[in-house]
Amino acid sequence: MGPGALEEILSALDIPGHPDLLVGFGGRDDAGVYRLNETTALVQTLDFFTPMVDDPYVFGQIAATNALNDVYAMGGRPLLAMNIVCFPECGEMEVLGQILAGGLDKLKEAGALLMGGHTVDDNEPKYGLAVTGLVHPDRIIGNNGAQPGDMLILTKPLGSGVITTAIKAEMASLEAAAEAVSWMSTLNRAAAEAMQETGAHAATDITGFGLAGHLMELAAASRVDLEVDINRLPFMQGTLEYAAMGLIPAGAYRNRDHVISRVVFRGQTDPVMSDLIFSPETAGGMLIALEQSQAEKLKAELTRVNCPAWVVGRVMESGEGRLIIR
Repeated sequence: MGPGALEEILSALDIPGHPDLLVGFGGRDDAGVYRLNETTALVQTLDFFTPMVDDPYVFGQIAATNALNDVYAMGGRPLLAMNIVCFPECGEMEVLGQILAGGLDKLKEAGALLMGGHTVDDNEPKYGLAVTGLVHPDRIIGNNGAQPGDMLILTKPLGSGVITTAIKAEMASLEAAAEAVSWMSTLNRAAAEAMQETGAHAATDITGFGLAGHLMELAAASRVDLEVDINRLPFMQGTLEYAAMGLIPAGAYRNRDHVISRVVFRGQTDPVMSDLIFSPETAGGMLIALEQSQAEKLKAELTRVNCPAWVVGRVMESGEGRLIIR
């Protein structure tokens, strides 16, 4: 479902608030946060989807990573999880076992416990997690705190949507597919810990709405304008080649339609590069906003823990939530 349709449905609902509901629907954050007491808040998220790779174990890893990363995006630590499974009753149970094994291994890596789950008979397999994490109420890093002058740092290259489209079309090289799988199954744990240490003002992870969509959410929530240098964006190997061949996910055009009214292109922008900033990502990197004086410290800390970092833009003046591409 496109973001516009979902917003219209949610806006029609009478959703109650509460003083301890610190992050709910209003901010379009990656997860909800509920305060238990002065030192502890729960971070809650849910995510599941259909396979984008053939290997069921790898699919389980990627789906679990995508869900766990929502907790990391809020500055939290995953604690508990429950499986969400759709699978045909007549399907091969060995395949389902491999999917669940992949997800469990990522939970173990994150230090989170699997509590159970729920399975529904469905002709199309789907898998993901409901995850509960913990964060101090004063250390929540939402998408509404970006400040003018902040630098924007990205921690994974873009292109997973294009590469998985090429995989489905049997056109992706083994090297490109392997790199994409590696990035999609990498937890954002190190990035989350580093941004807490360096005092990040705002963050989000880059997933289904694409780079532009998630930037727009951060811009709108923080009431600022953002500027991104398209020539600084990192891409997985093969992304530019496959995108030029037209292997763009359909979701890219839904994402574009939703936010294009607030995107400003300055100068000549290659059409392929334009498509790529709207292309959906799976288990993408963190997009972190923090003051310029701390940007090098964050990059150094990320390098120390073998996590890459690219400065891709900056927060401009307070504004109406525009994204400026140059």
